[in-house]
Amino acid sequence: MAFQKAVKGTALIGGGAIATVFGLSQFSQYRNKHGSFVNVQAAETVPVPMKSHLPTREQQILALQTTSEFDVLVIGGGATGCGCALDAVTRGLKTALLERDDFSSGTSSRSTKLIHGGVRYLQKAIMKLDFEQYKMVKEALEERANLLEIAPHLSSPLPIMLPVYKWWQLPYYWFGIKLYDLVAGSQCLKSSYVLSKSRALEHFPMLRKDELVGAIVYYDGQHNDARMNLAIALTAARYGAATANYTEVLRLLKTTDPASGKERVCGVSCRDVLTGQEFDVKAKCVINATGPFTDSVRKMDDQEVPNICQPSAGVHIVMPGYYRSLWHSVSTHSADYCFCPYLLCKNKSPSTKQALSVETQILPLVSEVISILMEIHIYGLSSILLIQRGDVLAAWSGIRPLVTDPNSKDTQSISRNHVVAISNSGLVTIAGGKWTTYRAMAKDTIDAAIEAHNLKAGSSKTLGLQLQGAEDWSPTLYIRLVQDYGLESEVAQHLASTYGDKAFEVAKIAQVTGKRWPIVGKRLVSEFPYIEAEVVYGVKEYARTAVDMISRRTRLAFLNVQAAEEALPRIVDIMGKELNWSEQKKKEELEAAKKFLYYEMGYKVKSDQLRDSSEISLVPSDIERYKKRFRMFDKDKKGFITILDVQRVLESISVQIAENTLHDILNEVDLNKNGQVELNEFLQLMSAIQKGYVSGSRLAVLMKTAEENLHRRVGIPVDRSGGGL
Repeated sequence: MAFQKAVKGTALIGGGAIATVFGLSQFSQYRNKHGSFVNVQAAETVPVPMKSHLPTREQQILALQTTSEFDVLVIGGGATGCGCALDAVTRGLKTALLERDDFSSGTSSRSTKLIHGGVRYLQKAIMKLDFEQYKMVKEALEERANLLEIAPHLSSPLPIMLPVYKWWQLPYYWFGIKLYDLVAGSQCLKSSYVLSKSRALEHFPMLRKDELVGAIVYYDGQHNDARMNLAIALTAARYGAATANYTEVLRLLKTTDPASGKERVCGVSCRDVLTGQEFDVKAKCVINATGPFTDSVRKMDDQEVPNICQPSAGVHIVMPGYYRSLWHSVSTHSADYCFCPYLLCKNKSPSTKQALSVETQILPLVSEVISILMEIHIYGLSSILLIQRGDVLAAWSGIRPLVTDPNSKDTQSISRNHVVAISNSGLVTIAGGKWTTYRAMAKDTIDAAIEAHNLKAGSSKTLGLQLQGAEDWSPTLYIRLVQDYGLESEVAQHLASTYGDKAFEVAKIAQVTGKRWPIVGKRLVSEFPYIEAEVVYGVKEYARTAVDMISRRTRLAFLNVQAAEEALPRIVDIMGKELNWSEQKKKEELEAAKKFLYYEMGYKVKSDQLRDSSEISLVPSDIERYKKRFRMFDKDKKGFITILDVQRVLESISVQIAENTLHDILNEVDLNKNGQVELNEFLQLMSAIQKGYVSGSRLAVLMKTAEENLHRRVGIPVDRSGGGL
């Protein structure tokens, strides 16, 4: 063991020397490249002006149909695709972008929300003296600084605490983290430091106290990934790119090059998913930036081409706020689990050796959620703290499209960096990489496209180029929203951190509440600062479905699926008015959004948890007690209760609850979805609560409170607790 440590130490010092040399050599260069002046400089060098208003989707579709030929056509509206569109259009290239779903509807909205250089990759670079890994970390740290600069309203530095449980690990990890700071150079967000055991427990009291030695704190970044992706897309649109969501590419168009006689990709045939209209879009260069779907587009070009994408799945869960640190994110040595201020825990699936089906890996499973919860205690949380399955507020699965480099001799080796490949017919494919380096990936892609297709354009202009909402944003902007419009402080802060300087546009269309305070800003649900005006504004930002609104224009589905479901009827009503939906269309949107919440955002986990407890593990005395409580509502001895039964009991104790609220309360427990709660379902609920599978059930609280206060006329609380699924 001692020898092992010595060897590790030697490698660490050797690698540290390498990192020191390169870090210091780049220090002055970094300082010159980054600074507040870069933003102004970047905007001034862009050869096309930014439009004052965002074009409508209809105008964008018209531009796609009427433009004779684009210079660049990008397939894919994720971070990389939108980054390519922004890079191309700001170089003066005539640019188009097509996305078959919504912007950021795939991997780009299902990340850990971190902007990071990659501490683990630096460790590997040092231990293996791998210069390529080192360059990847250096590039990511450079891009981290740029992201924080160009969208300060959507991103911020994040302190991450690494608990240490062995004395020898303290100097070992401290030295490694200090090298991470050194490689960042002048772009280091804040210097890392060591916390004593007492200070670590003060910041994160839920840590396991026994054997805790201390903790190390270092800094990375955090961002609102879906809104960041959208900001890139909207910025590209305002610079003149014809960007359209819900536009599916059906096939690639090809023409024969008269000089070489070879077939060349010259555009695409596509379909407007919303109207069904099909049309062709011609382009000198077509870029494939479709993430996990990379190979499907490559096979449109050549059916015989081998797959290069090997998706790696990761499950994320959202927990109530009381589980998090006071201000830190908390990571583990393996970096497989991380608690973030987004109330996020991630389990990274070690699936790089096994091909996954993109279509089937978007659903979080109960077993995966349980696996995360079981591992939490192993990685440092106190055994005193009882973490329950019922505390999970939302769950989703994200897919990272790892790739093998088709240009490499070793085609079986997974590339941790991004890969740009150009086919014989001229299709440019960008794959791999990570969220943090989207801009560098886009730059490399457009550089390759310009060279391969002889396009006339200058160098990239996106370094330091501010995204929509950043120009006049300041940390105190929300105060003006409160003072000028009479918004709640929490709502104003949310608008400022979501829309930046465009928050004023949202505030202008906010409805009057009719209350003394707040003056404007009707909330969609009471617990979250999302307001109805955001739905109207979201339509202007190309939202076309209720799912777009709850998951990407707002993040409600990612924070609490039950709250998202409650907000849906109002969201659908507002969108229906803005988009002239028929009653049938509104019904379809409501059902589609509920299905999305059920399967993709973890609502199914709730039903599965109740079904898992179908063998009711209650002692006879508890069963009788709960049956008695149930019969208090089921006076007719039907074997089930409905809204009318609940209303009758509540009226007898002079309590009034809105009918739609009661419907939501019963629907949480109604597994059969037949509008009634049967005795067996109620017993399953109480059994699941005892096991910790379910917490915060409003029906259970309502029935218990009604029983206890039947003759005391005491009000019954029906607000959701911190509990979740």
